[in-house]
Amino acid sequence: MQQALQRSSLVPSGFVVESACFEGDKIIIAVRSSGSVGRCPCCGTISRRVRSRYKRHVIDLPLSGRIVQLEVIARRFRCDAVLCGRQIFTERFAEGVLAPSARRTARLDSIVHHLGLALGGRPAAGFAKRLMLPVSKDTLLRVVRRRSRPPTDPLRVIGIDDWAWRRNYRYGSIVCDLERRRVVTLLPDREPATAQAWLSGHPTIAVVARDRGGGYGEAAARALPHAVQVADRWHLMENASRAFLDAVRKSMRQIRHAIGATTINPQLLTAAERLQYDGYLHREETNATILAMSKSGTPIKKIVRETGHSRKLVRQVIRGERHDVFRTRQSSLDQHLPWLDGQWASGCRNGAELWCRLKTRGFRGSLRVISEWATRRRRSETADAQNLQRIPSARTIARLMTIGRDLLTKAETITVAAIETGAPTLVEAREIIAKFHSMIRRNAEAELSPWIERARTSLVASFARGVTNDEAAVRAAIISPWSNGQTEGQITRLKLIKRQMYGRGKIDLLQARLVGAE
Repeated sequence: MQQALQRSSLVPSGFVVESACFEGDKIIIAVRSSGSVGRCPCCGTISRRVRSRYKRHVIDLPLSGRIVQLEVIARRFRCDAVLCGRQIFTERFAEGVLAPSARRTARLDSIVHHLGLALGGRPAAGFAKRLMLPVSKDTLLRVVRRRSRPPTDPLRVIGIDDWAWRRNYRYGSIVCDLERRRVVTLLPDREPATAQAWLSGHPTIAVVARDRGGGYGEAAARALPHAVQVADRWHLMENASRAFLDAVRKSMRQIRHAIGATTINPQLLTAAERLQYDGYLHREETNATILAMSKSGTPIKKIVRETGHSRKLVRQVIRGERHDVFRTRQSSLDQHLPWLDGQWASGCRNGAELWCRLKTRGFRGSLRVISEWATRRRRSETADAQNLQRIPSARTIARLMTIGRDLLTKAETITVAAIETGAPTLVEAREIIAKFHSMIRRNAEAELSPWIERARTSLVASFARGVTNDEAAVRAAIISPWSNGQTEGQITRLKLIKRQMYGRGKIDLLQARLVGAE
């Protein structure tokens, strides 16, 4: 059933339209309150004594592509209460209609707020202009800050992690309510003292999900000794995979010997590879010097002072975590090598001619690449074929040893078999890491202690020590339904908002946009 359109339906509730007219690109609507009394904001006394009237100019939602301006005829009342300290007061309108001293109606202010939350300052101002909403970028951000309301619900399960203001230079912390799936607050840094101070103010927290860094764990242990700490499962899996990659790097000498690439003939190297080989020899000399000083009983501080190398590098060499193995460069010719071998065997041994033919097959490299390959091929015909075999990188070897055998080529299968034969300790490390991954996926918390005992004497002993030091949180991660993955997702949102503001948003604005959008 159709109903007649009333003029009062075009303005917020509680107003009566007195007149309306066009003025350029604006619609001017004169309105007054539909009520006959006013309530004193100080004492709450109802008054009917109107002292005077004045006009308020308020912007409302646009209509028909035009800006709507309300001329609100507001009244001033006299308060009759004897004990009230205010004699004259202006009438207040209903909550959610028009706030005191506001220049926008509440419904327009809500749209401005959501534009600021979604788009920020300048982009939202441009979009608002197309919507016929006269608002500046500064006003948008001011509204977002003013309407920010941090959650006040008691917290029980939280996730805490760090995020980068500027990577490798400055970091902050984010706290999420994992039960309600929303951001609680942002902290200006990731210092344990800051996190501890915030956690101390929320004694209702019973579960703290965190990454495997020691800072947040230490803060939670001091501020909330009763709370259960849960290590992030994704970080546990990733740390285990990285531990196996480090084990591969430690075993590169054995791997090279197993594959059969133990001798380097510098005459077979290209110019670029020769530079790499010189760097490799320099690193080997450095490693030998540090190891010799360590074996003679020289302390690490003295080694750092005498050699000029960083403490981190010296510790890596002494712990056996810096075993360099020279690898020839990966080349853009790799996919064309079978064709080049065929051309070479057929008698075409001119580098320029090979380059011209290869360009017709889609090769985009320079003539120098082909010339160096041809030169090395001529030299290798008079040298031992085992002098310069290409060895995969540690990352490639780790991938080949951990994926399914049905996904490997024949050559890769032979390479993996040779590595497994020549480096049995690496095979054991792979089995230990696979066991750890399986334990996490199956929630088999009872298998953690036997796993630690086995891993302590393997190539992944360093990872096992880290698990032992954080054993309670790791056990909780295996059996608990909570994890820090949701916090990582909120960090992704935070990065998007931060980059949307070109990295210039302060922490209060970032928090207002994150929390307000929930």
